[in-house]
Amino acid sequence: MKHESRDQNKHFRGKSPMGLGRTPVGLEEALGQSEQFLVFQEKLSRVAPIDRPVLLIGERGTGKELAASRLHFLSNRWQGPLVALNCSALTPSLIESELFGYEKGAFTGADRRRAGRFETADKGTLFLDEIGSIPMEVQEKILRVVEYGTFEPVGSSRSIEVDVRIIAATNADLTALAAKDRFKRDLLDRLSFEALILPPLREREGDILFLSNHFAGRMALELGRTEAPRFDKEAIKALEGHSWPGNVRELKNVVERAVYRSDSSLITNIAFDLFESSYEESALPKKTLSRTVSGGQSLEDLWDKPLKEAIRELRVRLLRRRLKETKYNQRKAAQLLGLTYDQFRGLYRKFRDTLE
Repeated sequence: MKHESRDQNKHFRGKSPMGLGRTPVGLEEALGQSEQFLVFQEKLSRVAPIDRPVLLIGERGTGKELAASRLHFLSNRWQGPLVALNCSALTPSLIESELFGYEKGAFTGADRRRAGRFETADKGTLFLDEIGSIPMEVQEKILRVVEYGTFEPVGSSRSIEVDVRIIAATNADLTALAAKDRFKRDLLDRLSFEALILPPLREREGDILFLSNHFAGRMALELGRTEAPRFDKEAIKALEGHSWPGNVRELKNVVERAVYRSDSSLITNIAFDLFESSYEESALPKKTLSRTVSGGQSLEDLWDKPLKEAIRELRVRLLRRRLKETKYNQRKAAQLLGLTYDQFRGLYRKFRDTLE
């Protein structure tokens, strides 16, 4: 992939085999103003010009593909191809031929020679997403490419030389997998000249609202609306109180859905769970809601309240009760409620004013 000027690094719009038929995402979506985000970008910019493999570690939706794109375009290989493969999207039997290509007649259906991702990425960058899902036998061939710069296509004894920088990404604990002999320790050492950990959205203080306004504005523009969207206080509390397990990808979906569903520029309703059914909740038998919270306050008074208000009040009462029982030890309270600590923190931030 060639570009006329390096200024185009800001907008990655060229056609490239990013993943399996996916269109590359614009680098302008890698936005943030929090200290955690800026520190990560500084580390990324520092290692980008160093022609060595980089390992990106992060939860789903944190922007590992965007980080890989930025690493490529800030490197000396920026005029070369950026090729990607989502390793978890392929069966183990297909990964080898996708990476290394195959010769005509190598297997049933191989009616012509096909170049693999390594050959296509020559003089450029190869991004291997979800590298932890690659079978051990294929890891051995990748290690050979990293060490010697050569490989043999499937069904061939002919060696092909390539000059490729590898950027790998994972949300798995590769060290733990290596300890269980499910990932080659030598390959892990070779791929991690530097390991960059992408901060989850819940740790990026101030970025939730910043990104929400960005995604809302873009969605409004796409819908042809002339007035910029804005969130009311309750919507802002909901956004900032959510734990965002799907990170920026989840935030983008939630915000865009809220904008298109709203009849005005003021966003008042935020729906986190697209599949949540209020009918199922309202159909609960009365005797279920007539119980007390841990033997304390009765829930009978919730019957006369609207559904959302009743659920909110129940959550507040349960949080308050468990915090009191654990002497405000939030980790213990989370365990009693059957929540992860991050889920508990999201609820606590949401209802903090009521709890204190």
